[in-house]
Amino acid sequence: MNFKSHFKFNKQERSGIFFLLFFLIVIQVGYFFYDAMKIKESDLLIFDGETQEKVDSLKKLAFKVDSIKIFPFNPNFITDYKGYALGMSIDEIDRLHDFRAGDKFVNSKEEFQKVTLVSDSLLNLISPYFKFPEWIKTNASKKRDDRSLHRPYTVSKAVEPKDLNKATAEELRRINGVGEKLSARIIKFRDKLGGFLVDEQLYDVYYLEPEVVQKVLKEFKVITKPKIVKINVNTGTVEELAKLTYLQKSLAQRIVDYRNLNGGIDSLIELKKIEGFPAERIDRIALYLSL
Repeated sequence: MNFKSHFKFNKQERSGIFFLLFFLIVIQVGYFFYDAMKIKESDLLIFDGETQEKVDSLKKLAFKVDSIKIFPFNPNFITDYKGYALGMSIDEIDRLHDFRAGDKFVNSKEEFQKVTLVSDSLLNLISPYFKFPEWIKTNASKKRDDRSLHRPYTVSKAVEPKDLNKATAEELRRINGVGEKLSARIIKFRDKLGGFLVDEQLYDVYYLEPEVVQKVLKEFKVITKPKIVKINVNTGTVEELAKLTYLQKSLAQRIVDYRNLNGGIDSLIELKKIEGFPAERIDRIALYLSL
């Protein structure tokens, strides 16, 4: 049999076959590059197990921060962590800490914004939780009273609060929410302190709810303050520091270790850097310390 006739092509047929082969090769090359690019892009979306685990943990942390319940706090003592949780930037937190490093305090939400430069939206979100010391409110009320001196004078019966440092257990039990155990606990804590220096120390009594504290403070205030001798945080011994009701001996030892390691303590704010230090009570603890 003669097979040559089946493979004989004229010039036009050979050109057609050549272009067909060329077309098929172009399609194959194009598909190859398209497939390679597709794999490359998909690689950007694929994480290994360890990376995916980190991403999931960050998502959980973000959810946890978003769900943090905010309690009343003094904005002068915002820590780095609390600042992040409230939505403040690093620069805003640093401005507050730099301001406080000079032993200065913000006394209103307007002053807080002036120091930190936080946005109006963030200020409106967190300022309802600001809790400033009682004496600030007292000074503000005095200023309002001064502005009203020229108004018509009307006689009103004002109930003067009793001295919290002289209150008896029986008097305290008259407050709704204060029973026999809580009244005894208040007096015991007062005796350990040697007397309350500020009204806010009542919040430090164990198992005394904030709502009950507010009821007590409507009828009792710190009027006569005890005389205390402040302990120098740079020279006080472990035993001397541990005498403070707020400081346990282990924490007093860490304060002394920190002091020795850093060549001294320049600001009481530094105490918040020490492990286990109750940063939320630093304004009360500072009443008993000096530099």
